[in-house]
Amino acid sequence: MKDLRALYPWSGRRSKRKRRRPLRILKRLVVIGLAATVLPVVVLRWMPPPTTAFMLQKTVQARWSGSKDYTTRYRWTDWRTISPHASQAVIAAEDQKFPVHWGFDPHSIVEAWEERQKGERIRGASTITQQVAKNLFLWPGKSFVRKGIEAYFTVLIETIWPKRRILEVYLNIAEFGRGVFGIAAASEAFYKKTPDRLTRTQSALLAAALPNPRQLRIDRPSPYMRARAGWILNQMNQLNPPAF
Repeated sequence: MKDLRALYPWSGRRSKRKRRRPLRILKRLVVIGLAATVLPVVVLRWMPPPTTAFMLQKTVQARWSGSKDYTTRYRWTDWRTISPHASQAVIAAEDQKFPVHWGFDPHSIVEAWEERQKGERIRGASTITQQVAKNLFLWPGKSFVRKGIEAYFTVLIETIWPKRRILEVYLNIAEFGRGVFGIAAASEAFYKKTPDRLTRTQSALLAAALPNPRQLRIDRPSPYMRARAGWILNQMNQLNPPAF
C-alpha cells in the first residue's frame, strides 16, 4: 500500500501548519503584550503621567460609594522645582537602599517573610520603584499574580529610567492624603507653599504619612506621626544626599 503522504503531499503540509498555528498565536500575543507594557514605560520616561491607576481607582470608588466631596488634587512638578529635602525624606522613610539597588531589596523581603511566618505584623518590603510600578499601572492587593506583574514593571522601570526619574515620578504620584497626590498638591494643601520651599521638618512630616495617608494625617498629626517624622529627620541626618 502506498504511503498516503505520497498520494496527498499537501496533507502533511497542512498538519504542520496546524501544529505551528498555536505557536504563531503565542508569539503574536507575546509581542502584543510586550508592546502594550514596554511602550508606556518608554513614553513615561519623558512625559509626565496624566493620571495613574491608583488615582482612577480612588475616583471610581468614591463615586461608587456616593461620596460627593471627593476630588483628586494632582499637579505635576519638575524635579528642579522640588525641595531636595523632600527627596531625601522619602528615601529615608521608604527605601534607604534606593540609590544602589536594582528595584528590589532582598534583605527587606526576607525580613518581611520571616515576620509573616512568625505571625507578626508584616513590615513594608516594597521599594520606591515597586511603588511607582504599582501606583502607575496596577491595583491594590497582595495576590501572587499582582506581585508578579509588579515585579515585571519594576524591572522595566529600573532598566529604562534613571534613578532620578524614578524618584521624580514617585514624588509626583504618591498619595499624601485623601485625594492629594504628589508633592506639589501636598505642599499646597498642607503648607500653602510651592514644593521648592519645603523645609526639612515639613518634608519629614509629609514622608511620615506615606505608609497610610488615609489614617496618618498631615494636617492633624498624631503623636505617632510626630515621632515617626522625628525618626525620619534623624535618618536624613545620617544619610548622604542622593547624587542624582
